[in-house]
Parts: sequence; structure tokens; C-alpha cells
Amino acid sequence: MGNLAAAGRRGEDVRSDCWVSFESKKSGDIKIDIKSKVVSMFGDAIREQCREVLIGLDVKHARLEVEDYGALPFVIAARIEAAVRRARGNPPLVPPYSVGRETFLPEMKPYCTYGTARDRFRRSRLYLPGNEPRLFINAGLHRPDGIILDLEDSVAPAEKDAARVLVRNAIRQVNFYGAERMVRINQGELGLEDLEWVVPHNVHVVLIPKVESPDQVRAVDDKIEEVMENTPPSPPLRSRGGQRGGRPYLMPIIESAMGGIEAYAIATASPNNVALALGLEDYTADIGTQRTLKGRESFWLRSVVVNAARAAGIQPIDTVFSDVGDMEGLKASVREARSLGFDGKGCIHPRQIAPIHKAFAPDAAEIEKAKRIVSAFEEAEKKGLGVVAIGSKMIDPPVVKRALRTVKMAEALGLLK
Repeated sequence: MGNLAAAGRRGEDVRSDCWVSFESKKSGDIKIDIKSKVVSMFGDAIREQCREVLIGLDVKHARLEVEDYGALPFVIAARIEAAVRRARGNPPLVPPYSVGRETFLPEMKPYCTYGTARDRFRRSRLYLPGNEPRLFINAGLHRPDGIILDLEDSVAPAEKDAARVLVRNAIRQVNFYGAERMVRINQGELGLEDLEWVVPHNVHVVLIPKVESPDQVRAVDDKIEEVMENTPPSPPLRSRGGQRGGRPYLMPIIESAMGGIEAYAIATASPNNVALALGLEDYTADIGTQRTLKGRESFWLRSVVVNAARAAGIQPIDTVFSDVGDMEGLKASVREARSLGFDGKGCIHPRQIAPIHKAFAPDAAEIEKAKRIVSAFEEAEKKGLGVVAIGSKMIDPPVVKRALRTVKMAEALGLLK
């Protein structure tokens, strides 16, 4: 008998996933058994893929069982790899960031190679549990500004190794339709290890959870640099069309009283920080209270995060609204977030995306005012004037910058007349 391990999910309620059992052998051929409702049509293709993945993982003698519940090829590959690694005690077969040598990696699809930009809109970011492939496939169709594949709170400790493989494969193969590609890593050393799995595969933003010290941000920054230096050159790591390609931006998340105290130091800890986010479930637990709809208990931290982010020149991003059935409560929460100065909000369900985008969109009066300011700014530039004025009123540079952003958003949303 060899080493035996399994990965994935099985059962009547499982969708877009599979269950894999792997047993290494000391001799004999690779034997593959497949159970699937589509085995008559796709059994040969599934079997060939299984064989290719096993050979790529340097498996020569083994028995593999696959129960397929509509899994796409990248999911099947991830479950096989996770089972093989578990059977071997999870040693690194080769460094997981060695793209050029891991022949079992799914192909990086062309639609997964676009870049991002520091100042892009981040009104909505949709959290997806990193071990739930059924949620990945159509997430981009809902048009969130960002999609977060989560390796932290939404993944059980025993499944974090499998989630890493699945997330890596997903960011190489799933079409997110232009959404910013984000991954939330785990805390501490586990999170630094997560970076080896995701950084080389065109992740745009790494979310760092429960940050309480600028040293945590710098540790992530340093690890990303190490991974990048050890990654062979490949197309996803090159910039495209002036947009960021390859090295991820960072989004620290403030989720505790200490994080609030250190917010500005955290926001300025790295030039790669692009936003400062807020997490209120952990914060309210930390200060010994309950989260409420009115949010009085979190007003201090929300204000701190906005001011720290603005002082650092990065975007402040509000927490998620956890009641997916309360759309009126969501709208009120987004209006309040915008009034406090936040640029975006987290989502835990696709139905929350449209109301968030609508609430963060400028209204007609804001657009007209912004257009007047931008027009005055452009006229002053033509005349070589260093001062922008509308009538007798001087317009400060931050006001011009905000007006330019409002016009840009209005153009993107088709609101300009």
C-alpha cells in the first residue's frame, strides 16, 4: 500500500466541483476510475487530463478515483494536485512560483492577462470563498469592480492547502470580465506562504487581513519581491498599455482597535498600498460590542480609516453589509459610507453590486459642478495661469482633482450629456 489522500467535495448537492482519491503505488501503471454523469461524452477527455496532471506531478505509479459533479478542467486539476500533495505530506514538488517548470499548471488564458491601475474605481469588491469553485465561474458577469478570491476567514483550516491550489488555477483560467483580480491572504506566516501560490499569476491586489502594524505590510511587500525575483519571466508579469501588470498592489484591512491606532502608519507603510479597507465584524468583537445598523459603535474607526487613507493618498474602502436580504439597509449603509468619504464597499452577494454602484455614482448636480470646475481648470491651463477660479472664487487643487475624478466616473457610467 502507498500513501492515500483525498481532496474536493462529493454529494448530491455538490456543483461545479469533484472529489478525488489518490493512492500512490510502488509499481504498476497509473489507473484512473471516473464516475460522472457525462462520462459517456467526456470520460476520455477527463481521463486524459488526469493522466497529464499526474505525469506533470511526477507520478508514475498510482490509482486515482474521480467523482465528477460538473467540474471544469481547472478544478479537476486543482483537486488532483491537492490530493497528491497531501499524500506526499504537502512537500513542495518544486517552488510553487516556478511557472516555467510546473508543466501541470493550467494554461494562462489570454483574458486573464490584463493589468490594472492605481486610480481605477473600486466601488465594489465581491468576496468569493477560495474553496468554492461553483461561485467563481460567473462572478465576473455581475460586473463588480473587483473580485476577491478569499483564502482567509471563508476557508476552513483543513482546506486552506486545497484552496491555494484552486485559487491559483482559477486566476489562470477564469474570465472575470475586466474585474480587478484580488486575493485575500491569511494572517502571519501562512499568508506569506499564500503569496508564493498567487503572486506570479497576475493578481492585481493582495488584501492583508487584520493589520495592526506597518511591519505586517512591509513583510508582505518583501515576500512579494522575493517571489517576483524567483519567478521566471512570463507574459502575465509584464505591464500592458501603461497599466500595472505583474506586481500586485496592497490593500491592508483595519479590523481592530490597535489597527485603528496605527492606521496612518499602516496606510503609508508601502508605496504599493493602493487602498485601506475596513472590517467591522472583528473590530466590534475586539472592542466588546455588537455591530448595529446605525453604526455608532464604529464611527470612530470609520473616520480614522477615511482620514488615514486620504492623508496617505490612497482609497478608503468601507466594510461589507452582511444582511444580503436587506436591500434598503444596504442602500442606507452605502449612502452613509459615501457621506463619510469612502470610495467603495465590500460585497458578499452579487445582488449587492448594482445598488452600491448606483449609490457611489455622482448625481446630476455633482456632475454639472464638476464639469464647471474642470472647464475652468482647462481654461487656466491654456492661459498658463497657476490659479483656477470660477467667478471670484478660487478653486484649490484638491477640489480640481475631485472634480476630474467625478467627470471621469460620469463618463465611464455614461452619465455625461
